[in-house]
This record gives sequence, C-alpha cells and structure tokens, in this order.
Amino acid sequence: MDPKQQASNYDKIAEHWNSDRFNRENGISQHQRALNFAPKAGKAIDIGCGSSGRIIDLLLKHGYDVEGLDLSAEMLRLAKIRHPDLKFHHADICNWRPCDKYAFITAWDSIWHVPLESQTKVISKLLEHLEVNGVIIFTSGAVDEKGDGSNPFLGQELYHAALGIPAILKLLERHNCVCRHLENDDFPNKHLYVVAQKGA
Repeated sequence: MDPKQQASNYDKIAEHWNSDRFNRENGISQHQRALNFAPKAGKAIDIGCGSSGRIIDLLLKHGYDVEGLDLSAEMLRLAKIRHPDLKFHHADICNWRPCDKYAFITAWDSIWHVPLESQTKVISKLLEHLEVNGVIIFTSGAVDEKGDGSNPFLGQELYHAALGIPAILKLLERHNCVCRHLENDDFPNKHLYVVAQKGA
C-alpha cells in the first residue's frame, strides 16, 4: 500500500488513539525498559507519533527534547493540541531526511507500515541518526522470514511488513548497534519489539 493511502486511512480513525477507548499504557513498560539503557538527556524523536501523546509524555518526563513525526495530517493535528510547543514533522519516513542525531528514537507500531522494499533503508536511516550510546526501540513482526500483508482495523485496511528477526539482527550489527532486548511481547500474536544501542 502506498504510504499516502495508509496515512489517509489513519486520518479516518485518528481519534481512536486520542480517546478513552485506547489503553494509554500500551508500549509504556517496553519504553521504560529501553530508557534504562539510554542517555539521561538529549534529543528524542517519536516516529509515527500518532495522536495519543503518551510516549511523548514519557520522554518529556525523562527530560528529553522531543520531536514527533507522522504522515497522517489528522494524527498530527490532534498531537499538536496535546503538545502545542513541540516540533512536529509532517512527513513520510521513507523520504524524510533528519537534520540531527538523537539520543533516543522510538518507532512504536509505526515503521512496520513502511513498504517491505523500503524497510531496510528506513531502519538503516534511523540507526545512522542515533548518537553514540543512543537507544532505539521499534516494533516489527515476530517472524523469521520477510513478508507483508494487510488487515482491517476499525473499518480501514492497514498494511504491515516485516524483514524477519535474522535480517533485523544483521542490520543492527551492520550499523554498529547492539541488541539490548528483543521480545515477542504479545505471544501468540506476532508482535515483536527491539531495543538496540549505538556503539562507539
């Protein structure tokens, strides 16, 4: 699925993550684990920040200078209401060029929407823009082989893709990053999260 179409589909359901129906604890304990490894201050960015603002709130609480990025205009509109003083990028992560390096990068339930053929490039770009000792947390499919597909959610078709665990680990090594934690945290659902840290 074209990323612009995916963003359009998310525009129609953006309010879900901004409502009481959404569990705001989703992903928080996993981020707390990642933050244990991370520098105690610096620039941070939430890739695919969405509308809930919960991860941004956590990073602000830990003293980071936080930015957000999303391709969904409606997600960003709602995000800006919650955090009017923060910097947000309305951009496709496939084409976006970071100007800075970051002490902490999160891409929770977001970059698995990137087209399969662009996933290696996108993850590599994020790893390249980590500071030394910086930490990244991102989600993928808990699968061994690469693949993609789509499924309906709240009436909208959403595309997902995954490189596979062996390929992700090789990519981390290629970019001088150490895997600090890898877990299929919603077994038997194939939801994987990875925490990695940039070496010197």
